[in-house]
Amino acid sequence: MEKLPKINIIYEDNHLLVVEKPINIPVQSDNTNDIDLLTILKDYRKKHESKKNEAYLGLIHRLDRPVSGIMVFAKTSKCASRLSEQIRNHSFKKVYYAVVENKIKNKDTLTDYLIKDKSTNTSYITDSKTGKLAILDYEVIKQKNNLSLIKINLKTGRSHQIRVQFSSRGNPLIGDNKYNKNPKSKEIALFAKEISFIHPTTCENLTFSLDLPKKYPFNIF
Repeated sequence: MEKLPKINIIYEDNHLLVVEKPINIPVQSDNTNDIDLLTILKDYRKKHESKKNEAYLGLIHRLDRPVSGIMVFAKTSKCASRLSEQIRNHSFKKVYYAVVENKIKNKDTLTDYLIKDKSTNTSYITDSKTGKLAILDYEVIKQKNNLSLIKINLKTGRSHQIRVQFSSRGNPLIGDNKYNKNPKSKEIALFAKEISFIHPTTCENLTFSLDLPKKYPFNIF
């Protein structure tokens, strides 16, 4: 096997693995056959825990390939089930930061119905409730040069949700080469900064957070 990238491990116990996902690494295997985060972390578990067989790792939530930030994985199927239930009942909290273009209200709740086109790997908003409900809250943290740094509380986890909802309102994300006609950067300005959930075995309230990237466009604020 090729040499695997080193992943920043933020927290680990017998039940959970909290990590920082790098840019441009898919969370799980796809048709590109590029190395993915699940494979890297299973290999990490196997080596560090001296496992003879393949190590289990439950995928609880996802990040788009170009997006970096914090993620949690379950080390047992029981923990995976309990964390997945928290996502379904909205007690699992995800906070993102993004940089968007043009004027935008200081805070708002965005509600739409999204449909994913698998043939193009894009999502779009539909007037029909046949789509999947997509909800997020946001607030502007700082504004500069017709750009806004925004904090996003994601209520639902639809494919490309943040990117589509802001682009559709004339506020595309910097660096988004799918939904921004002039992305102005090679890297998308979307970062999974914080997650909060209840530990699946100890029932402790946990919150994990990362500093914002120290590069464009986050560094202009």
